[in-house]
Amino acid sequence: MMRSLFSGVSGLKNHQTRMDVIGNNISNVNTTGFKSSRVNFEDSLSQTLTAASAASDTTGGTNPKQIGLGSKISAIDVNFKDGSVQSTGINTDLCLSGNALFVVKQGNQTFYTRNGAFSFDAEGNLVNAEGLYVQGYMNASETEHNSINTNGATSSIQIRAGKTMPSSETKKVNYVNNLNATAPTITGITATDSNGNPVTVDLTKPVVVNGTDIMAAVLTMSDGTTQTVTSGTYNFGNSIPLSTTIKVYDSLGTAHIVPVTLEKSGKNEWTANSAVPTVTKVTYMDGTDEKEVTSYPVDVSTLNSPKVYFSNGKSYDVAKGTFNKDDALIKEDDGTFTNVVLNASDPIVFKETGAFKSGSASLTVAPSNGASSNTIAVSFNNLTQYANSSTVNAEADGYASGTLDTVTIDESGTVVGTYTNGVLRKEAQIAVAQFTNAPGLTKKGNSLYVESNNSGTPNIGTAAGFGATITASALEMSNVDVAEEFSNMIITQRGFQSNSKIITVSDEMLENLINMKR
Repeated sequence: MMRSLFSGVSGLKNHQTRMDVIGNNISNVNTTGFKSSRVNFEDSLSQTLTAASAASDTTGGTNPKQIGLGSKISAIDVNFKDGSVQSTGINTDLCLSGNALFVVKQGNQTFYTRNGAFSFDAEGNLVNAEGLYVQGYMNASETEHNSINTNGATSSIQIRAGKTMPSSETKKVNYVNNLNATAPTITGITATDSNGNPVTVDLTKPVVVNGTDIMAAVLTMSDGTTQTVTSGTYNFGNSIPLSTTIKVYDSLGTAHIVPVTLEKSGKNEWTANSAVPTVTKVTYMDGTDEKEVTSYPVDVSTLNSPKVYFSNGKSYDVAKGTFNKDDALIKEDDGTFTNVVLNASDPIVFKETGAFKSGSASLTVAPSNGASSNTIAVSFNNLTQYANSSTVNAEADGYASGTLDTVTIDESGTVVGTYTNGVLRKEAQIAVAQFTNAPGLTKKGNSLYVESNNSGTPNIGTAAGFGATITASALEMSNVDVAEEFSNMIITQRGFQSNSKIITVSDEMLENLINMKR
């Protein structure tokens, strides 16, 4: 009879433990990233009254006679099912879904968590609510902005406010989109001066309409139309030039706008030409007379009131610098001149299908602001020539220096910095850990876990590499199901009551036994 008392006591203890777990689950129903637990029971030892016997020639076999000695807790399991995603609008909040955990560190001790409520501290460290450092892969390269090496060791993610990005000079220009295969060509040019009088033009040479020698010109096109122009350079037999601009950056990060024209020059052929005005003459004042220098190149700092004239009809007073005839110069906003040379001796050739076939160029930019001279490769490989409107555009690398403006974290866990120069840079990649048996991790409080003997060793990598997903500006809600917990609470309560009844009835039976002596 004492056995039933002990069985009832074990049942009470076990159901009390189950109620403790249920209470903890309900307490954390709104805890970010919390994983619910459950209690599993199993029977305890059994006292064998008689063992099982085998069948004989005369009798059949018999089962063992055993009396159970109560129950015990076989396991308290953690349910790592994903919780619901809750949008927060805070760009450093991250919701992790799948078999993975965030990695955080305090000193040399590593912890793991599903609570992605992160923020940046005063030193630019990405930390959790307790100040533990979020681990990831930093972008150690100053020039590479679009990729991060995730094969090395992780480190704390630190992105200081106000960090600067050095400038990068332009190294490559890439022309993209389409050139119109049916662009009409020039079949006639008639020019007039400022008084409206006809000007004789040499059609074997480029005709420059600059507002001085030639005020205007009428272009007769191969499609029968005419166009009146008041500026620009035109070649007989070619199409009207398409104007493009290339924005290049020098070694100091200063931007230079280089105009380049593209014009159809033959069947399936186009040419690229510099539209930068060239020096036509340099003058100086001799008393009250303006005279042209007779020897080039000339250092204008030795001249009295020097002036430089250009092919586009413009002229500028200058104080210093060396100028040569036919130099292609860009007048900068600070008053300096940048020498530009476009080397495009080969035409741009297209296949009969409209696809690019051959042709390339180079662009040399030599500023006078102290930056070094730079030769830039110009590619036309991404151009097409179809019977459609021209949509050609020049794309160049390089950029000015910039200061970090904002930081966001995208859905891959990449920390992206936006700089004042318009450049987006991948600053870091958040690391995650994957365990063979995540429920085997040991809870350490503060929504943290540590590795245990049965969790397996962590495999550190990226969310995408493990098949997990990250939702930015959101948090993972607790996966506690309140309805299920309330049901379990009722079941646990009934189980506790039943076990207490066993003790009560056993006590009454013992009392009756004792009373038999009276």
